[in-house]
Amino acid sequence: MSQDYIYAVTRVRARETGLLTKGDLERLMACQTEEECLRVLRDKGWGREDRSSAGEMLAAEEEKTWEFLKELTQDLSPFAPLVLPTDGNNLKAAVKCAVLEASPQGVFLPGGQWAPEALLSMARERDFSSLPPALAQAAERACRALLQTGDGQLCDVLIDRACLEELLRLGRESSLPVLKRYGELTVAGADIRMAARACRAGKNREFLQLALAPCPGLDTDTLAGAALQGMEALLAYVASTPYSRGVPALQESLAAFEKWCDDQALELLQGEKMEYETAGPLFAYAVARRRETDTVRILLSGKRNGLPEGRIRERLRETYV
Repeated sequence: MSQDYIYAVTRVRARETGLLTKGDLERLMACQTEEECLRVLRDKGWGREDRSSAGEMLAAEEEKTWEFLKELTQDLSPFAPLVLPTDGNNLKAAVKCAVLEASPQGVFLPGGQWAPEALLSMARERDFSSLPPALAQAAERACRALLQTGDGQLCDVLIDRACLEELLRLGRESSLPVLKRYGELTVAGADIRMAARACRAGKNREFLQLALAPCPGLDTDTLAGAALQGMEALLAYVASTPYSRGVPALQESLAAFEKWCDDQALELLQGEKMEYETAGPLFAYAVARRRETDTVRILLSGKRNGLPEGRIRERLRETYV
């Protein structure tokens, strides 16, 4: 098995040389329009010949990543955490379409572990037994809640939390330490952002208890209590946790804190560059590619909407190379 990974990691190392560098991002920042950015990206090999728009180019890059990973290994289980956000979005959409009898057209995202049609069938039949337990239970609760209250936000909160719990489970059960640490960082960041939003929106303890996913490094009861007291108390609690270095970013804005979390995850994954005998570098590459397309999406959106350079820069993520 280690020999298989040595070959796969060698190919990943070669592909990493094609990732966008800080110099590439500066070149994109210097472009005056979105179309000019797209030309620069095409010169770098982005997109496919038959796909010219920004959305099509980004979708093509996502497809290329998965095609490459499938060439390297038949075991795609280490990459399940990367599609959880897509599965969560599609499960929420399926529940709402089924319960509210709404049209499913245009509400699903491609690339999830479960086909949108399968999720919609599960929701219509109220049978989620083929999903992992956390997701199945949340989907059942979401259906009941939506039927009884018509509250779409409650539906979202239940499924979002289940996705975080599933991410932690995947990390715990993985043989890759990096996957466990990545899951813990991602869930903690999501919990802190949720607590901050709830604080600003005046949400009650019941909402926070539903929304926050227990995770190592955070006491969610204490986090909820701090959020109920106000932002100063919340910041003080976060300062006492392993995520204290993110407090200045959290003080600045939720967007700044989300960027800090993403940059911390990238720093964690860069530690896999010296590994050659596990799937860790493959996972790190997959995350780096996802971050890369997210960064390009942010940059293109800023150019499209005529945002000032400073506004775009403050949202850009660190590069993997």
